[in-house]
Amino acid sequence: MNVSIDVSWKSLNKHDEELCGDKVEILKTEDSDIVILADGMGSGVKANILATLASKILGTMFLKGEPIEEAVATLASTLPVCKVRGVSYSTFSILQIFHSGDAYLVEFDNPGCIFVRNKKLMTIPDNIREISGRKIREYRFKVQPDDCFVLMSDGTIYAGVGELLNFGWTWESMAEYTLKCVKETKSAARIAAMLSQACDDLYQQRPGDDTTVAVARVIERHIVNIFTGPPEKKEDDERLMKDFMAAGGKKIVCGGTSSQIAARYLNQEMTNNNDGTKDVPPTANIRELDLVTEGVLTMSHTFKLLRQFDEGDIDAEFFEALDADNGGARLARILLEECTELNFFVGKANNQANYDNNQLFDISVRRNLVVQIRDAMEHMGKQVNITYY
Repeated sequence: MNVSIDVSWKSLNKHDEELCGDKVEILKTEDSDIVILADGMGSGVKANILATLASKILGTMFLKGEPIEEAVATLASTLPVCKVRGVSYSTFSILQIFHSGDAYLVEFDNPGCIFVRNKKLMTIPDNIREISGRKIREYRFKVQPDDCFVLMSDGTIYAGVGELLNFGWTWESMAEYTLKCVKETKSAARIAAMLSQACDDLYQQRPGDDTTVAVARVIERHIVNIFTGPPEKKEDDERLMKDFMAAGGKKIVCGGTSSQIAARYLNQEMTNNNDGTKDVPPTANIRELDLVTEGVLTMSHTFKLLRQFDEGDIDAEFFEALDADNGGARLARILLEECTELNFFVGKANNQANYDNNQLFDISVRRNLVVQIRDAMEHMGKQVNITYY
């Protein structure tokens, strides 16, 4: 088995707070993916600092291979129990899924992880341990493709308390709604958005607490390769294409000159589609490639959607735009929902065609878009590599 995770998270700030007191970290090791959700005590700046510190301590120690005992002991000494409230300054959940299919879950005072397999709610046998005076729930188990896990802060199960519901949205209600979402879509991004929107609705758009859901779906590793921009030296066209075609996974070419290079190398005819809009040029078809688009305008539209999702600015209109039939939306859907690792093959030459059309796009425009897309993807927990030619 060689699995990875499709992971996405969404946070709602407590009403009238600019900073969220929850923090999610996505980490990758050579043989695993790790999701950490820390919930700082209180709200606002203080909670944000506490959650950030907790997640960084846990993440750093996990990446160094330290056992959970050491990580929790360090956290306990760094973030002691509040003397007034008698509770920890930060709670946390950690999910580690190895490429081999082994999984490790540890929870401290956060609501329990929701686990869905084969469209059924599952129970994971736990082991309760006491470390540095803290009771820790620990789980070790095997995962299967399409398994879905939801980590959450306690704002989720308080949603609606005293407003629409007497005692808030219970864990059981949250689990049942998660099951409904999983039956509707396999996308971690859409599941996270649906769960977060449900919590926001129960709070009547005025969250009484920081509320975070982190969704991790177990999937086979999905590699996406994007070639954009002709190489600095024309004699490197063939070298770039050989590297690009040798890479496993989906093959996408962005740019008019780039697509001509690809068609010439593959000895294939390029045909145009009639799916352009006033903002996004039409796509094209080349055998052996999964998607062929125009360059800067299309990638700009893709980045806009990625940034909108990453910033949490999502609603029905966002998903309508994401599902649109144009090159920018199609590329964004692939990157959001069908990609765990992204490889860019970027040419550094100025595109003479742009000058011929009086479109004076400098090379920095394309490079900046590549970097911006990389940053957005990495923030969402994707692995990104860029090779320049």
